[in-house]
Amino acid sequence: MNKRSRCIDEDTFKLIVSTIRTGFTDNDGVARQPNKRIATVLTIEYNLGIRIGDVLELRMCNLVKDGKRYCFDITEQKTGKHRGYTIPIDVYLFIQEYANAHNILPTQKLFPISERVVSKLLKITCEYLGLDGIGTHSFRKAFATNAYINSDYNIELVRNLLQHSSLDTTQKYIGIGTKEMEEVILKSVCLG
Repeated sequence: MNKRSRCIDEDTFKLIVSTIRTGFTDNDGVARQPNKRIATVLTIEYNLGIRIGDVLELRMCNLVKDGKRYCFDITEQKTGKHRGYTIPIDVYLFIQEYANAHNILPTQKLFPISERVVSKLLKITCEYLGLDGIGTHSFRKAFATNAYINSDYNIELVRNLLQHSSLDTTQKYIGIGTKEMEEVILKSVCLG
């Protein structure tokens, strides 16, 4: 599904998450109850760029204080690589609020559900909204694309954030060329 999943923009992210958070009646007439858990999972993936499997394994004890900041202390399932970069305080507080609201202990999984459950509700939601090509990986791709643009097109930084082994992988992954390629394309437009 990763290669078929397209990147989503912020408006699409907000639409999907708010629809899941508030509930809806799907195209088959089935009432889908509000699901804050899955909305929270997708929000974390969109904002932190970790794979869905790693989000589902998170525990509060994996988010550690390091001086004045919080950072991950996890090992990625797919790569076996340690991940220890900073978590924005707003995202940390968002996760902590969720854990507190659901009485989740620091060593308990925040989201005791399967990837399949998340994917199924996401698919139903996207069908309801008329959105194609969106999977759970779309949220990680959005993080990568946002990081690329917000870092002034620093592909090496994004590669490190995603823990990809090569720049080529990262470039294909986000579907955007280098800054120079982007600038050439934009300068070459002529509609006259």
